[in-house]
Amino acid sequence: MSAVLSGGTVGAVVQSAAALLAASGVSFGHGTANAHDEAAWLVLWRLGLPLDSDLSGEPGSIDGQTVSTEQLAQVQALLQERIATRKPAAYLTREAWLQGVPFYVDERAIVPRSFIAELLADGSVDEFLSEQTHRVLDLCTGNGSLAVLAAMAWPEITVTGADISPEALEVARINVDRHGLQDRITLQLSDGLAALPGPWDLILCNPPYVNSTSMAQLPAEYRAEPELALAGGTDGMDFIRQLFKDAPARMGENAVLLLEIGNERAHFEAAFPHLPVYWVDTSAGEDQVLLVTREALVQA
Repeated sequence: MSAVLSGGTVGAVVQSAAALLAASGVSFGHGTANAHDEAAWLVLWRLGLPLDSDLSGEPGSIDGQTVSTEQLAQVQALLQERIATRKPAAYLTREAWLQGVPFYVDERAIVPRSFIAELLADGSVDEFLSEQTHRVLDLCTGNGSLAVLAAMAWPEITVTGADISPEALEVARINVDRHGLQDRITLQLSDGLAALPGPWDLILCNPPYVNSTSMAQLPAEYRAEPELALAGGTDGMDFIRQLFKDAPARMGENAVLLLEIGNERAHFEAAFPHLPVYWVDTSAGEDQVLLVTREALVQA
């Protein structure tokens, strides 16, 4: 990166950093959606300022706070690393946020960004549960963020976070311990549902679902993540086919499965044309997350 950051205040540095990120061609989507938001994240983190600091320029905001020459050099170095490596910012800061909750993350697990987190936080899933909902499985748990959010949302339930990757489970352990949920969250190594007999009352799953064509076109930031957690085969449905085959025998009678499929709705409906599902509304629309009952899986 030949360009140099400018500005002697927080606000000016954020604006300069945003311009550098925009000009560099980096890709977003790992917690931010644009150059300004990512610049604010990196600048505030590097300066040791709260990530929710007010940058509005209004009275009480920190825009005018002085940034020293030494601090500016530290921010410059961080931005240079972001641009040169194309790693997601969360891998550089070692932290990601979901629904206001902080989580540790590194290259052993994908950066958490599941829309299921919204549904846990706002109670959208609650109407599909009952007093008999006690055992929750977070399959493909990655860094454990959904398992933690589920335990926070429903204090009366126990959660198992499972993943095929021992390395991802090491990261999940950090987050379970960080949030003091060791007594309610169990972590389990498992290839799909193979080591998870259940019966489960609720299964949460953000699986590998990216189809092969999309995998080949992913920006470098996504290729920096474990491929095992992203690649879903030719149509993106390989893991989900096996999941639907195995799930009924491991689900309670009234159990439901909440599944995220990203931008693969067309492939999903082509793969499972006769399976009745309920598409759940999220901030990204009604085609990212679906809910299916055990009964529907059995009948289909």
